[in-house]
Amino acid sequence: MSTDLWVWLAALLTFCIYSFLYRDNPVYKAAEHLFVGVSAAYYLVIYYHNSVLPNLARPLWAAVTEGQHGNFILIIPGILGIFFFLRFFPRGGWLSRWSIAFYVGSGAGLSIPRTMLTRIIQQMQGTMVSFIPTQAWRTLLAEPTIWNGLWLMSVPLAAVGVLCTLSYFFFSRPHRGVLGVTSRIGIVFLMIGFGASFGYTVMARISLLIGRVYFLLSDWLGIIE
Repeated sequence: MSTDLWVWLAALLTFCIYSFLYRDNPVYKAAEHLFVGVSAAYYLVIYYHNSVLPNLARPLWAAVTEGQHGNFILIIPGILGIFFFLRFFPRGGWLSRWSIAFYVGSGAGLSIPRTMLTRIIQQMQGTMVSFIPTQAWRTLLAEPTIWNGLWLMSVPLAAVGVLCTLSYFFFSRPHRGVLGVTSRIGIVFLMIGFGASFGYTVMARISLLIGRVYFLLSDWLGIIE
């Protein structure tokens, strides 16, 4: 059994967090507050050393001491950053709206083209390119096996899934007739996708649980190696 104080502390906090499985209690709340506080302090130090110092403080110091006057433009984002902290003061809290507006606007402007490219255009490209006969297709056709046949069948199935799922979100007409059939098929594909995403989430959480149990049995108790 390990005698390291930090290992014992980590094991104790693990049990404090898992005590919520019984019911909400002061021990769990204490561990939760400790986790949030430590995380906030940790990321504050990380952001200070990785963002504020190299991107604001040092360039401004170089502008003052070394004559790099072009760096004075960084005063503007520095002031906007300070405005964020004015949320704690009632009189000057309205100035933080300028910083929030700039942050949200610039973030949207940077993320919208990236999101369009990665989640829409590249998805459309992948769906259309899969129908183009390539060397991989010819290799699969030259070696007729069960797995190759299933792969070839998945190409039109994926196209049907895409078209039927898109038809479900076509609300300009009532979902009757052909559109009703395709929209119901699209619901099936949506449920399959949501189920796969939920299963992946559950697997990720189970892996975290396995990691904590392994820590308790290995690092803390020393039962397993």
